[in-house]
Amino acid sequence: MTENFATTGSTQTTTESPVRKFRRSREDAMIAGVCAGAAKGLNVDATILRVLLVAATLLGFGAGIVIYLVCWVLVPQE
Repeated sequence: MTENFATTGSTQTTTESPVRKFRRSREDAMIAGVCAGAAKGLNVDATILRVLLVAATLLGFGAGIVIYLVCWVLVPQE
């Protein structure tokens, strides 16, 4: 016995989260907008990420500045 299911006209709701894209911000940019774009994607204040980046640069022997420069080159603007 074969059952036929017609799905025309029906709507399905999914619980998928919206896709967040990492873009450099144009409005809240201090240098290149990397921290502001990341803050927008993470829903935090950009100042917090800027302070964390400075701390990572000072405590990580310059690793923070390298990460920032790589993001500046690779991440597109809004």
